[in-house]
Amino acid sequence: MYNFDFVKPATVAEAVEALSGEEAQALGGGQTLLPTMKQRLASPATLVSLTGIADMQGVSQKDGAICVGGATPHAVVAANAGGYPALAALAGGIGDPAVRNRGTAGGSLANNDPSACYPAAALGSGATIVTNTREIAADDYFEGMFTTALNEGEIITEVRFPIPEKANYQKFEQPASRFALVGVFVAKFADGVRVAVTGASEDGVFRWAEAEAALSADFSPAALDGLTVPADGMISDLHGTGAYRAHLVGVMTKRAVAAA
Repeated sequence: MYNFDFVKPATVAEAVEALSGEEAQALGGGQTLLPTMKQRLASPATLVSLTGIADMQGVSQKDGAICVGGATPHAVVAANAGGYPALAALAGGIGDPAVRNRGTAGGSLANNDPSACYPAAALGSGATIVTNTREIAADDYFEGMFTTALNEGEIITEVRFPIPEKANYQKFEQPASRFALVGVFVAKFADGVRVAVTGASEDGVFRWAEAEAALSADFSPAALDGLTVPADGMISDLHGTGAYRAHLVGVMTKRAVAAA
């Protein structure tokens, strides 16, 4: 790890000012950034911790949505998002206790790891990502593996998850990391069903449109019979081939519908 300066602002405005400096990097829980720095694959001159900003902490429910502060740890979401059980369960299944008590909702979405759980929750819920400058619909936010619509120095201050009629998240874990080999978030709203898949695609989290159409007409596992996602573009690595992951997408979607 290279030398760096560390600042811990108390307000969003102070954080924005600190991030305007040369080679400054926002720090949430550090679950991805710090290991990367230890391997000397990243060398920010200044780390700007967001964990001391009170306005970015906590979970609340208003206007039919669960609102999660960008610097809220996964464990806090798991314990306090009872109004949206599928979201609380997803947060409670991330990593291990150490990760859940350090990793943050905003950090996960800003990093947009292709196997992370929160992107599936945000896209599956039709969430709104609130930053220090604007509001971004989840459908417009994710732009590919480790890529988002965030601008340089933009901070996720809150994420608003609309509460569906029914929802469930099913994750086939890579047992060592507990990342999703494939994870599927299914949410049924009055105007239709959303299905978001993480861990499978080389382009990161995506919506499975064919499954959404079938489930909107008939919300049952049987509605998915005969539906598959193409193996082309799926991740192939030592944990599983693209064809294996494509098969798992169908399996985990059926399980999510049955559990919901």
